[in-house]
Amino acid sequence: MSNPVVLVHGFGTSSDRTWRDNGWIDLLQDAGREVVAIDLLGHGRSDKPHDPAAYDDLEALVAAQLPDGPIDGVGFSLGARVLLTLATETPERFASLTLLGVGTNLLVTEGSGLIVDAIEGRGDPANPVVQYFAGLAAQPDVDRAALAACLRSARPALTPERLARATVPVRVVLGDQDFAGPGEPLVELLPDATLTMLPGVDHFATPKSFAAIDAVLEGLGAVP
Repeated sequence: MSNPVVLVHGFGTSSDRTWRDNGWIDLLQDAGREVVAIDLLGHGRSDKPHDPAAYDDLEALVAAQLPDGPIDGVGFSLGARVLLTLATETPERFASLTLLGVGTNLLVTEGSGLIVDAIEGRGDPANPVVQYFAGLAAQPDVDRAALAACLRSARPALTPERLARATVPVRVVLGDQDFAGPGEPLVELLPDATLTMLPGVDHFATPKSFAAIDAVLEGLGAVP
């Protein structure tokens, strides 16, 4: 029997917008896979607290929603980071892990001021990152204060020592135009990881990329 596939979206979106609207859920279900799509705290149908401290338990809240037994985890951007963090703590809960839209960005500690500015209506409107996140914040189901609080909460550092504990097979899927790259430094720190590059794809287009969908379906053995 196949493992459940757990999908975790990126910052500022939701499980519906990232996975359902782009066809991921239907394709996986058509391939006979059980799908669990999780909304991160502050996003989608989840609660939207405005206190940054509420997001300190972001990983634990996702862990509490994982099905019993090993899962195949698929995460994009922030969702990928959360799943990878969980895999460093309880690798036995994962049969495999696919990380979309992450790379060297997970290995550095830097502020998220540019994104906070975009969410709160500031920043250079000509900057594509500001444009993207300002557009997300303008969606009718988005709580700007909740997103800003999420960003102001520090995530656990993914040090080389921590990453060495993620013994699960990992596939990193990254567009060659993605600001999160390069992917090789992350892959080299993981005990069992491979890198799939998506030509001509940037960070924001990754969930909509047919090449990304095909790479994940193939990796899961879920090609209809």
